[in-house]
Amino acid sequence: MLRRGVSTDDERRQPRRSMCSRAPMRSSDDLAADGRTRHYGEFYGVTEAPGTDDREMLVVWGNCQAEALRIVLSSSPDLPFRTVRVPPVHELESSDLARVEHLVRRAAVIVSQPVRAGYRGLPIGGPDLADMAPSASVIVWPVIRYGGLYPFQVIARHPAQPSAVPAAVPYHDLRTVLAVRDGRGHDDEWDVDVAADRIREAAQWSVEQLEVRERRHCDVGISDILLPAGAEAAHTINHPGNRVLLTLGARMLDALGASAPVPPSRDLLGNIRAPLERRVIDALGIEASPRASWDVDGAVMSDDDVRRRQMHWYAEHPEFIDAVLDRYVDLIEILGLS
Repeated sequence: MLRRGVSTDDERRQPRRSMCSRAPMRSSDDLAADGRTRHYGEFYGVTEAPGTDDREMLVVWGNCQAEALRIVLSSSPDLPFRTVRVPPVHELESSDLARVEHLVRRAAVIVSQPVRAGYRGLPIGGPDLADMAPSASVIVWPVIRYGGLYPFQVIARHPAQPSAVPAAVPYHDLRTVLAVRDGRGHDDEWDVDVAADRIREAAQWSVEQLEVRERRHCDVGISDILLPAGAEAAHTINHPGNRVLLTLGARMLDALGASAPVPPSRDLLGNIRAPLERRVIDALGIEASPRASWDVDGAVMSDDDVRRRQMHWYAEHPEFIDAVLDRYVDLIEILGLS
């Protein structure tokens, strides 16, 4: 599982300039000590590293799931590495590049999702990190997406606006997208009847999609526990529950020769929770209580409110209708929505 200086991406690697030549690292005095820089204090140099911790560095790299996994790994009582909180890759800017290189060059282990080289035009992908720390061991883990509990919920990007997300919540709902495509209004019927066997097939399809990505890119997988985890598998399609994160962390810690993680006292990625429908619970045969509304950072939003706001958003961003429908042709067919 541990690989020494191995790229996390199978794309052709091109010569890249040193990140320091692009963005000289500013001193901590040059940085405004706002909430974000304090949150990532050691990364930005506004807080001191623990003076008594002489363990080698382990860097966890990826999207918002990475910080949750870092917390899990750090909880192992005998982890022989220390970790540092770093921003998710989609938040990094060119002004952060020198600090990225300063951090990564000190890493003994890099635990990374399969981020492509030159991600967002910056040298912050897996191959870029491997170039910076060629002697570091690498463990590649998957970007976890599981739609079994939320069969209509999807994520889609458009090349013209790669960072754009729908209004209200950062997820598309196939039912809303199809309603807009078909010219239905806010007060028209938008929900659909889906047979239980189609819901089960959609859940299995979601697992299989992740399995394919794991086999292609990753050293450790997690797709095998998503269905058995039931309602604990995920809060949204890309916010896995603690059970999934702890299992993934335990597999990595075993490879690192460390003890199992300590369960956290809170849901690490529970800041946003999608509605969970009774028909999905029944179709999957899981034990859970339905959730009728969204919960986003403690604010409750009804499904109807989210739908109305997103229909307005699609009117202003019609290019996302085809982007969603083209991306999820197979899922739409499985659910019988075509």
